[in-house]
Amino acid sequence: MGRDKRNENRAEHFTKLVRNTMETPAWRALSPTAQALYPWLRLEWRGPQNNNNGKIRLSVRQAADRLGVGINTAARAFHDLQSKGFIVTTEHARLGVEGQATCPAYELTEIALPHGDKRDGRKLFKDWKEGADYPVQKGTVHNPRGRHGKKKPVIKLVTARHQNGDA
Repeated sequence: MGRDKRNENRAEHFTKLVRNTMETPAWRALSPTAQALYPWLRLEWRGPQNNNNGKIRLSVRQAADRLGVGINTAARAFHDLQSKGFIVTTEHARLGVEGQATCPAYELTEIALPHGDKRDGRKLFKDWKEGADYPVQKGTVHNPRGRHGKKKPVIKLVTARHQNGDA
């Protein structure tokens, strides 16, 4: 009895990048970090049978870890993808009542939404023009005193070195 070779590669997950997408002016205007982030977002899509487009979640910290960059660089890559029309934020990040955080949900405009009538997605990036970026939806920061309030929050760095009085 031989092994069933069809089941060996079932765990493998892949995505494709279409040449027509990569030859658009919007793709060429993306930063290299945003171009590297897009396939990671595509890998979060579950395919046409279990279409989760519009509910794709990848946090900035996860993206930074996967790309090997800092959190601010990863956040700029998300903003770059939004401004060129490759992704749209469908649900904002939030901190729940229990303290459980949820990262934003995204729609990949290249792929059709599950409840949409179209076979293809909206492909907003095809309509992008130089200097006419799409609006970027950034997360809001809860700061009751406002952005330029007089009182700044104090962050204490507590490490073993500081606790022992070595600093």
